[in-house]
Amino acid sequence: MKLISWNVNGIRAVVKKDFFKDFKNMNADILCLQETKAQDHQVGEALEPIKDHHIYSHSALKPGYSGTAILSKTKALSETQGIGIEEHDQEGRVLCLEYPSFYLVNVYVPNSGNELKRLGYRQDWDQAFCSYLKKLEKKKAVIVCGDFNVAHRDIDLARPKPNYNKSAGFMQEEIDGMDRYTGSGLADTFRHFYPDEKDRYSWWSYRAGARGKNVGWRIDYFLVSEAYLSSVEDAFILNAVLGSDHCPVGIKLK
Repeated sequence: MKLISWNVNGIRAVVKKDFFKDFKNMNADILCLQETKAQDHQVGEALEPIKDHHIYSHSALKPGYSGTAILSKTKALSETQGIGIEEHDQEGRVLCLEYPSFYLVNVYVPNSGNELKRLGYRQDWDQAFCSYLKKLEKKKAVIVCGDFNVAHRDIDLARPKPNYNKSAGFMQEEIDGMDRYTGSGLADTFRHFYPDEKDRYSWWSYRAGARGKNVGWRIDYFLVSEAYLSSVEDAFILNAVLGSDHCPVGIKLK
């Protein structure tokens, strides 16, 4: 079973590129999308050519902003939108599907912003989201994937020193948030299989030819309950797939 996560930076924009060809080539049993930037009906219209997957989406109240969606070959047992806290559920950032052996949570974590205006909110959000995941985990294993908007360690971005405590995505407060996830029993699957692998990123700025130079950040993750790690066969990053400023990341289940 192959699960893939991809911040598409606008579903209506990406389907005008090679999305359907890439989707076919990726052959994902489940594809989680972030930053759809569309309302639910617009997501459905954009993905209308896809017939062999069930489509779930959670849109922001604000049109053209944020949003998550999941395409699944198997119909989920249940679907939940948001984490049950109104102030955090206005932006369509969390979509959870229940399957027989796990919960799959698709997340688009808030960005702290260029001037760090949302850093405080981001800290509150991280704490609330972690609590939500741990509540789910009391029932069955959790797989959580998406754009976490943070590089966890120096190895996870090309230029750690100039960015540490200066740039959104590598502030200590954000790193602390990721530490909370991994410290509470959720394993970073890519680092589990490739603990020392360098130069593997999932996001590149559109500026200064960053992608061509591979000046990137690994900010897209698959985290799984540690008790479920034995069911994960591999983790991967599909950096050759274009269409967005992010590339897809994924895991294979046994």
